[in-house]
Amino acid sequence: MWCPSVSLSVWANAWLAGAAAPDDVLDALSQWTPRHSVTAYDSAAADRTGLPWPDLDDAGAVSLLQTMRTAARAAMAQPAIALALPVPGDVRGLPPGTQFGRDAITAGEAIIVGPADSPVGLVPEFEYPDASDADDGFEFEPELCALSWTVYSLASSPVPEQLDLGAEEYALRDAVRAAADALGALRAGAPGGEVADPRRLVEQVLDSTSAHRIPDHAPARAVRVLENAAHVDAIITVSAGLIPSGLQSSSEVQLASDALRPLNSVVRSARLAAVSSILESAWRG
Repeated sequence: MWCPSVSLSVWANAWLAGAAAPDDVLDALSQWTPRHSVTAYDSAAADRTGLPWPDLDDAGAVSLLQTMRTAARAAMAQPAIALALPVPGDVRGLPPGTQFGRDAITAGEAIIVGPADSPVGLVPEFEYPDASDADDGFEFEPELCALSWTVYSLASSPVPEQLDLGAEEYALRDAVRAAADALGALRAGAPGGEVADPRRLVEQVLDSTSAHRIPDHAPARAVRVLENAAHVDAIITVSAGLIPSGLQSSSEVQLASDALRPLNSVVRSARLAAVSSILESAWRG
């Protein structure tokens, strides 16, 4: 998994479908951080989920599960969960002109849960200890960060985009080749070729996400698409770090950068299609 919204989407959906236990959802979330909280952004979101209002005291991870269950229960069709991976210029899956949409774009991820006429949206945000604590001898530890989830009421759910998993897998195959070629060009364009082995760097990026599990009911093709998307995403990440200052004018680097730029959209589409397939598969049993 590459973001908390995916972990919560697929595991909460599996739990709601009877294909996973609540502890499975909590275990999946704990891979990001052991501390989770959830709050309602507005009174309507509180009414739809049972979250306290106007008391804004944070509720914990168990309340997050209850929020997902309460919001999804009112839906007539399942799955009642949808994932959004918005970026500026690509806001598919978001309702226009809402605070939820703006915050989702900032986060780069979001979840929409519930019936089409009265859903809620969830946006996660990592919170870290105050840097000023370092003056008091505080030593930062990653496990001390927290993940806060804000729940927004929405007027309606956006019409979901129909993505074909087979077509997205085919597009990813071309993307893997294009990304590998671009990575090689970036390495060749570096002064003196003094760049660490990019393949090893890609493996390190992939290893950093290997602890996140996927529900057992996930279709094999969806899992394969997620793995290939992660590979392309890792190449893009590594490539971004292989462009030293002053090298951007190199023709090799320019060509490589141009080749990599559209691959981000391919990765997002593939991931959305794969997650949608996983969500649907939990309800076929």
